[in-house]
Amino acid sequence: MDLVTIEHELKKRFQFPYHWGQKQNNEMDRQTNFIYHIQELSIIIERVQADFSSKSNHQEYFDYALNRWYNFWSAQAVEHIFCSHNNVIPNAAKDKTKDFSINGITFDHKTSVFPRGFGKPFGYATSHKRELIQWLYNNQSQQQRLHFKNRLFIVLHKSDGNHWQLKAEIGLLQRVIKQYLSSFDSERLERFNFEQDSETFSDILWGIG
Repeated sequence: MDLVTIEHELKKRFQFPYHWGQKQNNEMDRQTNFIYHIQELSIIIERVQADFSSKSNHQEYFDYALNRWYNFWSAQAVEHIFCSHNNVIPNAAKDKTKDFSINGITFDHKTSVFPRGFGKPFGYATSHKRELIQWLYNNQSQQQRLHFKNRLFIVLHKSDGNHWQLKAEIGLLQRVIKQYLSSFDSERLERFNFEQDSETFSDILWGIG
């Protein structure tokens, strides 16, 4: 994967306002699954115009498709960065709960903007990591990636409030991930019992801009 090209494409998203006209749902996911196969934003826009221009809620489809595309390709870049490290093994089979393993522990990863719904300032969150992790699990999307298995969260915070833009800062995310993996210690992971007879391992990597 060419991370420089991915970053360049993702930053083109900045020219359009970032908001969701609809909550994420399985039906609109199905209709916009073409985002998985197209890296270029200009082609995504052409496809949205071709498929949805006749719909009265065209703008909702436009926002939805661009946001899914942006989040997916940022996540692909993040996964590539993780899996390029020598103590990380990619998951061989497609599994929504497992992207890779670190020192034998399997993880899904999720990049999230710092959530306003957490109700407490970012400074509080950085010193109460466990509390934020529990909030993120309990308030996760009810759609395709809902689970309580091991997960590494990358939580993004930008001083001007445009936290979402940091998903395109692939160079920044690469530095954050490499630093985390270079000192990875499973004993420092947070442990939860979300499900009976099952222990969940989790942690947060902070992406700050």
